[in-house]
Amino acid sequence: MIALIQRVTSASVVVENQIIGEIEQGILALIGVQKDDQHANADRLLERLVGYRIFADDQDKMNLSVTDVGGGLLLVPQFTLAADTRKGKRPSFSTAAPPQAGQALFSYFVERAKHQYPHVATGEFGADMKVSLCNDGPVTFWLTA
Repeated sequence: MIALIQRVTSASVVVENQIIGEIEQGILALIGVQKDDQHANADRLLERLVGYRIFADDQDKMNLSVTDVGGGLLLVPQFTLAADTRKGKRPSFSTAAPPQAGQALFSYFVERAKHQYPHVATGEFGADMKVSLCNDGPVTFWLTA
């Protein structure tokens, strides 16, 4: 699994002109599922995500996690993160999980996140989503599990 995470002051997801998920300070995580990913990958990625220290402490150093600051998590499925872009001018999606498997693992990831952390919002798998954010920093990282 892949997560492109961004520290945000706010973020939201709109589907069919309705906000379906939004957070204030926290992490927007775009989640990509690859074809060989399993529950263990989702569990490891979630552990890394909620523990990743990207928020400033009193000395303005990145020493605090989203858990430490009580921020939100906005989890957005993003199929295109699993693209192979090493050759040519068009991405290949041969490494991405098939839609049904990707949706199942993303749903598992969201369920585990909601079980472990109180401030979780999501996008909608397979929907045409409009994602808005205010990247804080900007701070952006690529996490894998």
